[in-house]
Amino acid sequence: MPLPFLTADRTFDEAADDLPLPYDDRDRWRRPYRPGPWRVGMAALLLLLASYVLAAAVVIALTGTASGAGAVLGIAAVVIACALRMLRMGVWVSARGVRRVGFLRTGTTPWEQVVAVRTVQQPVRWLGLPRTVQGQALILVRGDRAPEDQPSLLTTHGADFLARAAAFDRAADAVEAWASEYGRS
Repeated sequence: MPLPFLTADRTFDEAADDLPLPYDDRDRWRRPYRPGPWRVGMAALLLLLASYVLAAAVVIALTGTASGAGAVLGIAAVVIACALRMLRMGVWVSARGVRRVGFLRTGTTPWEQVVAVRTVQQPVRWLGLPRTVQGQALILVRGDRAPEDQPSLLTTHGADFLARAAAFDRAADAVEAWASEYGRS
């Protein structure tokens, strides 16, 4: 019996030729880069912590009160939600605009308001902490804001690009390409 899922040269008869591929949908929000190892590692540590808290909730439910187990289960749910939100953070683009997803806040800028997207050398925050180091930042220049109030979308020392300069360059080029395609000319 042949195993078609293991062969590389099988034909894809079940796929229609006229259906658009998932990456062809320009109206879908997508991240133009992969999450970095620092972001994924921190989320994995939070999920590991959540597994211990869930085990504690089971132990408390078996030996203690239901209200104590419910409280610990709620703490585990908050830790899991924080880990998932941390993985969702970053810059997302679509044909409608550019979206900067933060931990507590999300802001969307339509392409009509974007004047330019450019890479500048400036002090940037190291892993989002208050400490600043010299690095590169991808700046979103909007027509309705002063030059000093322009938000930085990506930095070379953020959780996605720390020690990954080539990945930062590819991501910056991708966001700039989206801006040149959909932004004001």
